[in-house]
Amino acid sequence: MEVVASILGSAVAEGGHVLCGPFCSKINNTVKIQSNLQALEKELEVLIGLRDDMICQLALAEKDGKVPRTQVKAWVRSVDEFIFEVDLMQESVRAKEKKHYCFYSCCPQYRHGSKVARMLKEVQGLKSAGIFPAGLVIANPEAKSVEHIPGPSIEHQTTASKTLGKLMKLLDCDEIRRIGIWGLGGIGKTTLVKNLNNILKRDSSAHRSGMVIWATVSKELNLRWVQAQIAERLNLDVKMEESMQRLGIRLHERLLRESNFLLILDDVWETIDLDSLGVPQPEDHGGSKIILTSRSLEVCMAMKTDVEVRVDLLNDDEAWQLFSQNAGVAASKDPIKPFAQAIARECKGLPLAIITMGTAMRGKTNVKLWKHALKEWQKSVPCIKGIEKNVYNSLKWSYDALEGNSKYCFLYCSLFPEDFSIEESELVRYWLAEGLIDEQENHEDSFNRGISLIENLKDHCLLEDGASEGTVKIHDVVRDVAIWIASSLENRCKSLVRSGAGLTEVSETELVNSLKRVSFMNNSITKLPDCKVHCPETLTLLLQGNFPLGRVPEKFLDGFPALRVLNLSGTRIHSLPLSLLQLHNCRALLLRDCFYLEDLPALGGLTKLQDLDLSATSIRELPRGMENLSNLRRLNLSRTHYLKKIQAGIICRLSSLEILDMTLSDYHWRVKGQEDEGQTNFEELGCLERLLVLSIRLENIPSQGTEDLTWIGRLRSFQFFIGPTANSLPTKHDERRVTISGIDLSGEWIGWLLTNASSLILNNCWGLDQMLETLVIDSVGAFASLKSLTIAGSRSSLRPIGGCAAHDDLLPNLEELHLHDLAYLGNISGLVGYLGLRFSKLRLMEVTQCPRLKYLLTYGSFILALPNLQEIKVSFCDNLVELFCYYSELNFTPETVVPNLRNLELKNLPKLRTICRQKESWQCLEQVKVIKCNLLRELPLTAQNADTVKEIIGELQWWNLLNCDQDTKSSLHPCFKQAKGKMELGPMEMQKIDGTVL
Repeated sequence: MEVVASILGSAVAEGGHVLCGPFCSKINNTVKIQSNLQALEKELEVLIGLRDDMICQLALAEKDGKVPRTQVKAWVRSVDEFIFEVDLMQESVRAKEKKHYCFYSCCPQYRHGSKVARMLKEVQGLKSAGIFPAGLVIANPEAKSVEHIPGPSIEHQTTASKTLGKLMKLLDCDEIRRIGIWGLGGIGKTTLVKNLNNILKRDSSAHRSGMVIWATVSKELNLRWVQAQIAERLNLDVKMEESMQRLGIRLHERLLRESNFLLILDDVWETIDLDSLGVPQPEDHGGSKIILTSRSLEVCMAMKTDVEVRVDLLNDDEAWQLFSQNAGVAASKDPIKPFAQAIARECKGLPLAIITMGTAMRGKTNVKLWKHALKEWQKSVPCIKGIEKNVYNSLKWSYDALEGNSKYCFLYCSLFPEDFSIEESELVRYWLAEGLIDEQENHEDSFNRGISLIENLKDHCLLEDGASEGTVKIHDVVRDVAIWIASSLENRCKSLVRSGAGLTEVSETELVNSLKRVSFMNNSITKLPDCKVHCPETLTLLLQGNFPLGRVPEKFLDGFPALRVLNLSGTRIHSLPLSLLQLHNCRALLLRDCFYLEDLPALGGLTKLQDLDLSATSIRELPRGMENLSNLRRLNLSRTHYLKKIQAGIICRLSSLEILDMTLSDYHWRVKGQEDEGQTNFEELGCLERLLVLSIRLENIPSQGTEDLTWIGRLRSFQFFIGPTANSLPTKHDERRVTISGIDLSGEWIGWLLTNASSLILNNCWGLDQMLETLVIDSVGAFASLKSLTIAGSRSSLRPIGGCAAHDDLLPNLEELHLHDLAYLGNISGLVGYLGLRFSKLRLMEVTQCPRLKYLLTYGSFILALPNLQEIKVSFCDNLVELFCYYSELNFTPETVVPNLRNLELKNLPKLRTICRQKESWQCLEQVKVIKCNLLRELPLTAQNADTVKEIIGELQWWNLLNCDQDTKSSLHPCFKQAKGKMELGPMEMQKIDGTVL
């Protein structure tokens, strides 16, 4: 280092002028540091070399998906700081050399002696600390170079394949850094880049792109969402509290470490600031490239693309091939084919239009329908100018093909944000409230009609399946067309759609008098216009999902006198204005998840109200005037945790009520004779002649002797949670479920419940033996409706008292049996004897935490076959020795107890030795899980059924000790998976609800 020579030279030069004794010692000290300076120079060179080598090793390791240890990063940082300190000292010495110091001003030079000594010790310490026995890096989940993205192949489309080949060549061109792919909406831009991605996945040697990163942008640009997609691809954690700027910095640093990467930005609608996004500019990173897709050439130019590739339309042959695939065989029949080919040509090579038209004509065999379709298609008049012309007309034809109110139902879907999964049930409720579905039908018929409409729209490719079951969504191009159609119609569908637009306030200038529907849902609106707007014809106003909204001004609702649908769900409103009472035509008032809402004005004036949703609000009692809502069909009070009071005489006057949902409400209905003064009771519900769906909590079991309970039989669906803590998770058979918890059943008659219920859950109840005895003695027939039975947390043995047993099967249609935490249960045969069970339709048997259980069933005494049993789950039964005990006097030997069993799960059964008889084979067995069953040495598997097995999970030691012939075990070995720790959880870690493990 130059600092060494500089310090030494300066000290000697000045020392030559010193003759006075008092300063001779300082000169001598300066001369003595020569060795330290030389040593420092050498040590520093070694340290810098060590650091540089380490940085190189870290860079190589990070390319392999590894990350530096924390101590290593800290050491590199300390070395950098030390080098910086030495550089500062060097600059100080240089500055003093330029000045002519007198003898007395040279004293500061000598201070370097002690500093050099300190630095020498420090550099030696850093060298010693730079040794890491545990290694420099640790493993990091490896990010794949390219991930396959599902999508249709364009292998047989000549035009698209040529464009794909062009893109491959552009990727190999070093001068091309940014590529823009543009074209009409629905022309196949996304499909094209998906195929490009998958080619790079299949043949990584054919390109130099390195890592390929895919991010969908969408019309409403959300930079944070795009950042999250990139971060997920790079295996970077995104912290909730992390700012967009900070995440951008981390992304930038991570991408700089990639020698090569290709970023694909799909569906770009506006300019994206790469710096804010956290993506290095391609000009600054020699190994990076960016591909973006957009409908606009202008966007590509604004993104500074080096080359713009336009996606061409399909030629006639390709269009016909694609049309035929979607229209089916009818399109190729002789009388129809000429018209089908003409329709395909009229689609002008646009894939989305071809697919839509082809699907719309699929299955139509009448040539007149094809002639009419062609004529209508040819006379379509463009309503907008520009490149969207053909797209809109293509999709508008599908809209025109809809019949009746289906058109308006479709346009309603455009009110939701882009890429939004709409709950089908919610959509149908909107349609009902607007009168698009016949209001005269009951709820179930109306709902089924709505689902039929949704399926019809999906068949026309105007809707598609959403992200989860029971949801649908509208493609962004189709949504744009629907908005365009709705905004241009002057009769009954003109709409203002600002959903998901990132708004913070509403402009009253947009709320004009011709609007029929207005949607501001899923924004961040903080306030509404505090003035009277003029929207006299608006039927729907959607404001849900604006959590910052805390107030609805009094004058605002005055401007919507014709409103039928008002949705304020998911806002922070505390109350509603009195102007709400002027909405005399309102059919649906939806206030779900308004957690701060405690009070509502009197609703008696809303006499046309059909749907009132107060779920998850903080109301303590029902709004005043509720008894006047004679047209109310659906009342949702679920999750009303503060509801304490329902006055007598209110519910029984809701004569049109079809659905009453009070799931997880804190309100408990009282049975006759136990009601509080002035409060409603269970008997009132019997007055609701149109009631079809009911979910409530009850203090006690209603008595058939004191109350008329016949009305329960007419319910299509119900859930009764009986007892102070009654609750349970949803199960398969929840249409008519009864959950009883914490009640003495010894003097209760539940036959009326079993007669109507499809699922019965008895949780932490006592007196079960006495209840079962009464049930057997007093029953006059079987309970054919019950399909699921759960008994949990009981000290009953479930054995007949005094030989009491049913002669016939009382539960002939039972499909599921769940037994949990039964301390005195010795075997299930006692319950079988009680109720005369034959289990002829049983599909699932689950037994957990029954410590005295020695075997499940005695085979041959009551049970002769379990022909439909598909799943057995047994866990934490400490004394279970075998699954089935075979009756000694059995006169015949069946091939197997469970001929159709597919899933067997056994966990924490320390004494289990036998599953079935020796050499018995379960031919349909597909999945086996054995955890902590160390004495079990045999499975009902042979060479004959080994091919059906898909998975065997267990500990490696258990698998190695399993007795099985070598050929069978070899064939099963690929199916074996070693159990992970999470599968060995004890009872305390298992999910429970009020003592019931579900």
